[in-house]
Amino acid sequence: MKVIQVASASTIREFLDFPATLFSGDKKYIRPLDQDIEAVFDPKKNKFFKLGICERFIFKNGSEKILGKIAVFTSKKYKQSQPTGGIGFFDCVNDQQTANFIFDFAKNWLQEKGMEAMDGPINFGERDKFWGLLIEGFSEPLYAMNYNAPYYKELFENYGFEIYFNQLCFGRKVHGPVAENFMEIHARVSRNKKISARPLKVKHLEKFAKDFTEIYNQAWASHGEGKQLTEAQTLKLFTTLKPVINEHISWFIYEGQKPIAFWMNIPDLNQWFKYFNGKFGIIQKLAFLVLKKLKKNRKMVGLVFGVIPEWQGRGIDGFMIWEGTKHFRKTTDFEDYEMQWIGDFNPKMMKIAENLDTTVTRKLATYRYLFDRTKEFQRHKIL
Repeated sequence: MKVIQVASASTIREFLDFPATLFSGDKKYIRPLDQDIEAVFDPKKNKFFKLGICERFIFKNGSEKILGKIAVFTSKKYKQSQPTGGIGFFDCVNDQQTANFIFDFAKNWLQEKGMEAMDGPINFGERDKFWGLLIEGFSEPLYAMNYNAPYYKELFENYGFEIYFNQLCFGRKVHGPVAENFMEIHARVSRNKKISARPLKVKHLEKFAKDFTEIYNQAWASHGEGKQLTEAQTLKLFTTLKPVINEHISWFIYEGQKPIAFWMNIPDLNQWFKYFNGKFGIIQKLAFLVLKKLKKNRKMVGLVFGVIPEWQGRGIDGFMIWEGTKHFRKTTDFEDYEMQWIGDFNPKMMKIAENLDTTVTRKLATYRYLFDRTKEFQRHKIL
C-alpha cells in the first residue's frame, strides 16, 4: 500500500472527496463543508499549530485506488496522564488489514514524536467539532459532527483501541409532553418576581456576549476541563454565529439585572448544508440565503447550557427551558431538538440533560490506544 502525504492541491482534493465516495450509498451521510475541514489544517486559521504539529495522509493500493485516510497530530495543549497524540479524519474501506496498516502508520508516526498513546478519532482543535466515532444512532449528523459507517467500531476495537469516554447526545420532540414535576418547578420559580427570561436579540449582541461571558466563567470555573473566556472571545463567537442566530431559541435568565443562566441554541446548519455537497462558495452562499427563507428547518441544536453556582439545583434550568419552549413552540417551525454531546465523565451535566425529558439520540466514543500493551488502561476520570 502506498502512503502519500497530503500536501498538493490534488491530494487535498482526494482527501476531501474520499468519504463522499465511500458513503455514496448512505442516505444519512451529509458531507461536511470542505472549508471547515481545510481550516483545521491551515496554520493561519488553526491556533493549535502554535503548540503542535499535524500531518495528513492518504493510502492507495497498487491500482491507485484510495483505501483510507487519516490525520495525525500532537499538541502541548492536549495534556493527558501520558504523552498522548491524536488521530482524526479517519476513513477506511471495510477491511481490517487496511485499517491495521493505517493505525500502525499513525502509531509509528506518533512514537517518533515521543508519544506513548493515541486518542481518536479526535480533532486537531477544540472538542466542539469533528470529535469521536459514531457507535450508536446512525442518523443524519449535526453540523461539524463526525459520521461513519457502523463497521468502523470493529476496525478500532479489533486493532486494540478501548473506549476512553463515551459522548452522549440527548434530544426530544419540541412539541412532546412535558413532565408534571417540570411544570411544578417552573411554577415555583415563577413566583420569584426578580427572575425573568429574555431571548437573545441580535441588536444587543454585545450585551448578551458580556452576560454570556459572566455566566460561563462562573458556571464552568470548577469544571475539570473548562476554560475562562474573555468578552472579546465571546463577541467574536457571537458575531460568527450572527447569520444563523434565531432570536426565538436562545435564552438568558436574570435575577433583577444580574445574568444567572443561559441556554444557547441554533438551527442545525446541516439541514441546509446537505444540499451543497461540501461546497460553500459564492453560489452556495446565495443559495443558502434563499434556502433559509424558503426551506423550513425542522431541527434545532443545543450548543451550551450554563447556570451560575449559587443558582444550581434551584430549578432555574427547568424554568428557563419551559420559558423558552413555550415561546418557540409558537414562533418557529422546529420539531426536533438535539444537544451537542456530553461526555459520560460529566454525570452532573448528563443528569441535567436527562431531567429535561430527553432521551439519548446518538452515542459517539473517544478511543485510546496505549503503545505499551502491558500498561493498565484507565478511562477518563469522573468530574
